[in-house]
Amino acid sequence: MSELTEVQREKTDNRRKITYAMPRLGSSLVLGIEGFAFFNLYYSGYGVSAILVTLAQAIGFVVIGLSQVFIPWISDTKYTRWGRRKPYIILFTPLLGISFIFLFLPSLMIPDLSDKMAIFTWFLIWDIIFKISYSMTTIYQAWLAEQFEVNERPTVSQFQNIFNWIGNGAMAIVSMIVATNFVNLLQDDINSAIPIDYLLSIILFGVIVILLFLLVAFLMPTEPHYKIETNPWENLKLVLRNKNYTYIILMIGISSLGWSIITDVMLTYSTDVLDLGGTDFYIIAAFLIIGILIFLYIWRKLIAKTGKKQTLLYVFLFAAIFLPFTLIGMIPMSSTLIFGIIFTIGIAGMLGGWFLFPYIIYADVAEDDEKKTGELKAGTYAGSPAIILNLFQAFGVFILGVAIDLLPDIDVGTLTFSLGLIVWGPICSVILIIAYFFTRKFIKLDFEWEKK
Repeated sequence: MSELTEVQREKTDNRRKITYAMPRLGSSLVLGIEGFAFFNLYYSGYGVSAILVTLAQAIGFVVIGLSQVFIPWISDTKYTRWGRRKPYIILFTPLLGISFIFLFLPSLMIPDLSDKMAIFTWFLIWDIIFKISYSMTTIYQAWLAEQFEVNERPTVSQFQNIFNWIGNGAMAIVSMIVATNFVNLLQDDINSAIPIDYLLSIILFGVIVILLFLLVAFLMPTEPHYKIETNPWENLKLVLRNKNYTYIILMIGISSLGWSIITDVMLTYSTDVLDLGGTDFYIIAAFLIIGILIFLYIWRKLIAKTGKKQTLLYVFLFAAIFLPFTLIGMIPMSSTLIFGIIFTIGIAGMLGGWFLFPYIIYADVAEDDEKKTGELKAGTYAGSPAIILNLFQAFGVFILGVAIDLLPDIDVGTLTFSLGLIVWGPICSVILIIAYFFTRKFIKLDFEWEKK
């Protein structure tokens, strides 16, 4: 591509935007339940210690961090007859679905479920394979900068997040009801037979993620052909010299320290501290789905009105103000459905806001760099934050495990649980306040060329 020659993007209709967005349904099902129910399944169900569970998760985060840098970086270098992105989506998608199924069904293969180290080893191996395969989704997201104009990206992201939270709604129902019932059976008898609803749900989720990513790989047009003169190592060095981008990476890393704790512990908090169960979770799941869809609309409207940076600051403030709510668990009367609904609405608001942003930011920063250098390094920009991001996430979940195992148990009414299941909210609040001030001082998310 000649110097300062921009990639030509055509305007697209909603049909293409929706087609592109569909795989987020599948990815939210598998990654959502992996983050939402994993800790509860292996810690409360299979009886693996919190430290070992979160250690395996932490190793998985480090692996995905390396994979999300290396694989998208490689995808920038080679243009095939199927473009830069499609071959990797087609290659890794089946492995993603298969590894997800094995992760949630260890009892199909492990003969002695009382052997905690065998379960831990199974968890660790398949989580690593799952995380390597999931790096394919970063390549998929790199397509955003190549397929859509800058003014279309918030709409595309909204469609993605609608699919994302439809998937999260289904995931929440399975996690809260189906998986929790299975966990209860395991607590009574570690060798309990796998319930048919749990077995079919896990297999169905794995199949859906495979079908949707393969479908979009064949339905979406191949991105425009453009030449990148610099080699991958030079690309990475150039990207990391972008001062605003390095600040963005650090901001995402800091905030992800909090987000990883929130998503990992929210289900266990609901069951162990708020004492929710049974039909409660049908109501909670409904509030989660409706709340997220409403908040997605609100946050997108705020982006249009106040810009991306100001809206992101509002998301951080909302989360920081709400998260100390977890301390309500120290009051005996807190184990009621009404507090579960309030907790769920707050979680829906903050996560619905945060998940709207990262890939919009990566695409916009990549295009800003393109206008200065003449080269669109979308894969490198989308993948480079992964090491920092996942190191922070790894540290977050491991600290959660340490807190739950090492802090003393407390008695609240008829319930007994670790103090760690209470204090995580204020801790995450402090983390997101730090992210707020860092973003306000150092980050640029709105560019002059967007107004043209």
